[in-house]
Amino acid sequence: MAPEREKSTSAPSGTTDDAPIDERDQAASETISLPPHVAGSGTLDRLVDTARGYAEASAAKNTNKAYAADWKHFARWCRLKGTDPLPPSPQMIGLYVADLATPTGNTPALSVATIERRLSGLSWNYAQRGFTLARKDRHIATVLAGIRRKHARPPVQKEAILPEDILAMVATLPFDLRGLRDRAILLIGYAGGLRRSEIVSLDVHKDDTPDSGGWIEILDGRDGGGTLLTLDAKTGWREVEIGRGSSEQSCPVHALEQWLHFAKIDFGPVFVRCSRDGTRAMETRLSDKHVARLVKQTVLDAGIRADLPEKERLALFSGHSLRAGLASSAEVDERYVQKHLGHVSAEMTRRYQRRRDRFRVNLTRAAGL
Repeated sequence: MAPEREKSTSAPSGTTDDAPIDERDQAASETISLPPHVAGSGTLDRLVDTARGYAEASAAKNTNKAYAADWKHFARWCRLKGTDPLPPSPQMIGLYVADLATPTGNTPALSVATIERRLSGLSWNYAQRGFTLARKDRHIATVLAGIRRKHARPPVQKEAILPEDILAMVATLPFDLRGLRDRAILLIGYAGGLRRSEIVSLDVHKDDTPDSGGWIEILDGRDGGGTLLTLDAKTGWREVEIGRGSSEQSCPVHALEQWLHFAKIDFGPVFVRCSRDGTRAMETRLSDKHVARLVKQTVLDAGIRADLPEKERLALFSGHSLRAGLASSAEVDERYVQKHLGHVSAEMTRRYQRRRDRFRVNLTRAAGL
């Protein structure tokens, strides 16, 4: 193996480069085609295009993007080492994994979680090309086990936004169109325990847009009613019930109604961009990055964790802080929080609960000590 090393070897998945991409590096959807012995026709060609569309929809857009970047990075690494990414070689992938875990110059080693994600991306890409990556092969499995043993660390969790924090954050927003929109995003995201992608993928009605990730219904009820969200989430379709708050200032349903009314939105994406002068809503759906930027900016404006330097405060909070905040603050039985967040296991829900009573069940005393 050539002795040279490139800083890009351990670069994040999103890293781009100018290395040429051969035909085998094209998008996996392009591998869907007619069998060689079948003659093409207008109908069959259209079905191939349809099948490609379904193939692209088999994973989230961000997942497809990450997997494509993973393959591009690995293919470039192979070219630099004078080898070929196809067919899969457990020995070469074992070396690649070891390289990812080794710092190079000013480039730090990748985390264990990122390396495992890279391997998942390679497995997926090989499968689309008709190959199987034997991840249990000793050349891969033993190297990865050693990396886990030597470098694994507890996951770094984002700070939870607590009730007093979210109230301070929304209080910093103006009452113009952008302020109404961002207030609704924060309160709906918090009360719904939503991922940032789930917030921005909402439509007003079912089937309003092809890229919809769910829709809303505002319902009346004996206890004031609320908003019912139907979400196409990571773990499948689920419903999230968001009840009305104790006051208009903190009520997520009221904030949503105000935004929809003044923005004159009755079809398509719920959360969209505003015009440059801030006087009207556009048709373009917001990116999920807007939610992350909004959380960070309002955390700064509200003076949350002002005991820390600004850079550290920004690093502590993200869009996921809304989801962790609800899990940490809702004073209800844990199983209701688990259902609300759409978690398969209670253990996953507990990871989100930054402020729960960890010693409520005391097995020491129960054992007689």
